[in-house]
Amino acid sequence: MTRSRPQIVLAIDTSTRLVGLAVYDGVQVLGEMSWVSHDHHTVELAPAIAGLLARCGVNAVDLGALGVALGPGSFTGLRIGLALAKGMALAQNLPIVGLPSLDVLAASQPVEAPLLAAVLRAGRGRLAVGWYQVQKGAWKPAGRIEVLTPEALAERIQEPTWVCGELDDEERRLLGRKRKNVLLASPAQAVRRPSFLAELAWRRWQAGQVDDPALLSPVYLHYNEPIPGGITGT
Repeated sequence: MTRSRPQIVLAIDTSTRLVGLAVYDGVQVLGEMSWVSHDHHTVELAPAIAGLLARCGVNAVDLGALGVALGPGSFTGLRIGLALAKGMALAQNLPIVGLPSLDVLAASQPVEAPLLAAVLRAGRGRLAVGWYQVQKGAWKPAGRIEVLTPEALAERIQEPTWVCGELDDEERRLLGRKRKNVLLASPAQAVRRPSFLAELAWRRWQAGQVDDPALLSPVYLHYNEPIPGGITGT
């Protein structure tokens, strides 16, 4: 008996200027791309999706589901990515799965310390920080997502913690001074990999845990208070 081709997930992450796309069929990553967009998400995203699908030999009708990063992150970036994903889901009647952006980053990290701090840029010189701890060999949300200055983040880390995400050179030097407790991921390890978004979305889809595209909304940061972490319980 010929095995039918697995259905395919397209993942879209526009949380920040680092944009990511991936095509995943449940067996392998068929294609993946990331680039730094200088606030050109509107004109870059749709052509990039079309190009990636073409290079993977995949047509839009081959897609079985969509995965989309919900943030926190850039207001404009999240709005553009989610609007495009929801439009595709509604137009083609595709299941859609939304996942917290920091959960995607954490999923790609090695277990090198008892705690993990996943960060992305939050504007105004601040960082969005998600805290994680190991449960059954994987990183799971522990606490709340916070908006912190790099100095405040360094002060908060008082025990061995793996730190990954969007950090510039000055922030890496600042955190690197606490060598006893801060274990810095390399720049390559710190990239949010859209293939992990695709894989997480695939698992949620296969478990029947999909979202209503009409109700799905991005997570925006509020600077006066922390927000809940692990929003979708990945």
